[in-house]
Amino acid sequence: MNYKYHLQKYNGPKSRHTCPECGDKHCFTLYVDTEGHILDERVGRCDHESSCGYHYTPSEYFRDHSWKSDIRPAYSRHNAATIPRIMPAPPCTIPDEYVIRSLRYDLRSHLLQWMSTFIDPLIIEGLIEEYALGITRSGDIIYYQIDRDFRCRTGKIMKYDPATGHRIKDPTAPGKVNWVHSILKHRKLLPADWTLSQCLFGEHLLSRYPDNKVMLVESEKTALIACAFMPQFNWLATGGKSNLGGDRLDVLRDREVIAFPDLDAVEHWTQKLSAYPNIRISTLIRDAAANGTLPSNADIADWIISYRQSGNAIPVSPEIDGTDETPVTAPAVAFLTAKCPELRLLIDELGLEVLSESRPI
Repeated sequence: MNYKYHLQKYNGPKSRHTCPECGDKHCFTLYVDTEGHILDERVGRCDHESSCGYHYTPSEYFRDHSWKSDIRPAYSRHNAATIPRIMPAPPCTIPDEYVIRSLRYDLRSHLLQWMSTFIDPLIIEGLIEEYALGITRSGDIIYYQIDRDFRCRTGKIMKYDPATGHRIKDPTAPGKVNWVHSILKHRKLLPADWTLSQCLFGEHLLSRYPDNKVMLVESEKTALIACAFMPQFNWLATGGKSNLGGDRLDVLRDREVIAFPDLDAVEHWTQKLSAYPNIRISTLIRDAAANGTLPSNADIADWIISYRQSGNAIPVSPEIDGTDETPVTAPAVAFLTAKCPELRLLIDELGLEVLSESRPI
């Protein structure tokens, strides 16, 4: 018996579902087998090809979940020797030239302009380098998704208010969220059969710093702020509440991970992450909120900023750092030495002393 999957035929609004990427309702078509059974809630195609472009095929799902013994029920009814070995096709990627062209150290995106009001300019440059942060002509930030093999899967383009750092969610604002692959496909700079296969924001850090503990948050903005003040960890982001399903977290199975869900998503994350025994959910933000110091939808970035605005140092957190001997702070030199251990060795070897961390902007 051969198991074949096809896109579910339209049978009214109930046959169209919420897209796991863009979150729009009644726009997502699932793949089903010949009996109408779905393969997975994330395997399907979004109807919004230009603004979202999400398309996760059954073949990609089987490839990404080959480590599961029960993923292909049809195979258990055949002799394994009779099954042809098919090498998985590599994911579609964005050429490096487009990433490099959008990196600007002399021009800040609106989000980085706001972050520069409380983060040292040297650290901002370090974040641009660390995460390959791009910028559009209109000042929007580009969050490139670079996988652990340093391949760019796509780039999410987002608008922020430079005065507040808040996302611009006005539905009348043109292109409040866009995608690099959608723009390139529209301009015919990518082949017509190019398909989106996303990864975690910051996933490449797993290969760059293989010994670092991993911290998982929801938004890319939160990952940047947390990295600026706690650079000794790999800060990765899911990019949305709906991105905890499917295969995106499988790259973390062999790593020690602490997850920091937004306060209004703790139950959702607890349920979704129960399949990952190596991922522990932090209680840091919940404990802070219980003391009345954080709003109901806060995340770890709000926790950090609350201390910065009060003029107090960020307190030691044994839950994060595993020790109560070293304060969890990250001025420019601490950030640079965390990302370049050779610099710390040089400072120690020569007995250098930091006199100033500031420089003309």
